[in-house]
Amino acid sequence: MALLAEYRCKATPARRVVEVYDADAYLSDDDAMAAARRQVVAGNGYHLYIRSLQPDIEVEVALRVWDIAPDPPAEAEGHVPVSIESETGVLVVNQREYGPAGEMALPRPGMYEGHAWWENRQATAEYYATTLDHPTDDTFEDHLSQAWNNPPVTECYVLDLAFTREPKPVDDDDL
Repeated sequence: MALLAEYRCKATPARRVVEVYDADAYLSDDDAMAAARRQVVAGNGYHLYIRSLQPDIEVEVALRVWDIAPDPPAEAEGHVPVSIESETGVLVVNQREYGPAGEMALPRPGMYEGHAWWENRQATAEYYATTLDHPTDDTFEDHLSQAWNNPPVTECYVLDLAFTREPKPVDDDDL
């Protein structure tokens, strides 16, 4: 297995969600969002939703393209199979409240399949809950900012993908 491309960025999971989608496929999908609540990462073919357990501490999102997608690591906290089609060859990592966190140029447009896996999701949620236990006083906001900017672990979501086919042609009747 050879790693062909990799992109990493930090994103704030506002409303506990980070999105990954093709640059031209930014419309939301309520069914896929509901599925992400159950299985952490879910999508509709053009749009993936990553569901964190907390809304304020930045998470790391890694997009990796392989010649053959590897299996998730044994030590991963969890994993699910994923697929995403990119007609433009550009994937956007989006923060729902704050806009794009970054974008990755894929080796070529098309369908990519593999796995999403994550680590430190539960530990970050537990840390987040403890930061809210600070007494509410004049220093509360400073305490939260300091705590959220310096978590002891990094919540990380990795999409390990491999190209599987050319993009489906756009049907002019659908426009």
